[in-house]
Amino acid sequence: MRFLIQIASFLLFLSLFSCKTAPTTTGETRSSPEVDKSEMQMAALDLLGSMSDAQKKDASFSFDVEERFNWHFTPRERKGLQFGKLDQAQRDKLSTLMRSILSEQGYGKAKDIMSLELVLRLVEDRPENDSYRDPENYYFSLFGDPSTSDPWGWRFEGHHLSLNFSSVNNELSATPSFYGSNPAIVPLGERKGHEALDKEQNLARAFVKSLNAEQQKAAVILDEVPEEIISGVARKVEEMPIEGLAYSAMNDGQKTAFLELLDVYLGNMVASYADQQLAQIKEAGFDNLHFMWAGGMESGDAHYYRIHGPTILVEYDNIQTNANHIHTIWRDLKNDFGEDLLSKHYRESDHH
Repeated sequence: MRFLIQIASFLLFLSLFSCKTAPTTTGETRSSPEVDKSEMQMAALDLLGSMSDAQKKDASFSFDVEERFNWHFTPRERKGLQFGKLDQAQRDKLSTLMRSILSEQGYGKAKDIMSLELVLRLVEDRPENDSYRDPENYYFSLFGDPSTSDPWGWRFEGHHLSLNFSSVNNELSATPSFYGSNPAIVPLGERKGHEALDKEQNLARAFVKSLNAEQQKAAVILDEVPEEIISGVARKVEEMPIEGLAYSAMNDGQKTAFLELLDVYLGNMVASYADQQLAQIKEAGFDNLHFMWAGGMESGDAHYYRIHGPTILVEYDNIQTNANHIHTIWRDLKNDFGEDLLSKHYRESDHH
């Protein structure tokens, strides 16, 4: 009976955050229209306008506050306005804001990850009203004032999800971008076998297994699987060597598969932003991209990989909970939290 009640709760939760999901187009050519930069701004103002004074107080921070960089992906006490305190109309407005920058793929993953909190309740045999594993225990934070021309941003965050966005002169930054999944493969219940981050795992495994012995020797350079993503939750990624198998050392089929894997991460954002990021990577040189792998290559083996180049770092690990617990992070090495955009803004703005 308890199981049926929690499944009913899960179905209700999905209805609260309604949308249709569809995969983004893979590759460099995308059919989606260019994002209207003001769309995110208007959606943020619409959501803010629907809030009570108490809700605004919880949600709102100045843009230059240190809290903007205080991101994490573990269950912990957070600042901001809790998702569970939004009414249905406000949840719809938050959905509109998220979908102004997230693709259907990226938005669908975010919902999926939140819903896995109910699966964890069952796996861990927690009570039905448990607040530690709760799909409503996510937080919205607004930094700055989107009604002005000054820089502003926002964050939506909770267990296994941290989405950080900055807008400077209507130019966007969408990193750090963290998606995680526990369980990676649902072990029980009506969703048994479901994978929230299936492509992140399965495309990478297929790619590394496609490498010949010489290529694998170049790619597999760590003796042990890192216990966690190496870059951590720092405001800025510390320098780490770009190593592993170079893009230039891949054959044509492998290059296509590698770019398909890269697109899984870029494709979490709307097409115009993903294409902008791809152009930035291309300008820095595809041949400067490297793929590194650690761990086993069969399903169930603990493993780690990263995609690393002059402008981008993608990390993935699956080692915890008997290798059924995924963490992924995408960092823009030049523009996390809009750093590069802000530097340009401060250089060119008279009042700075």
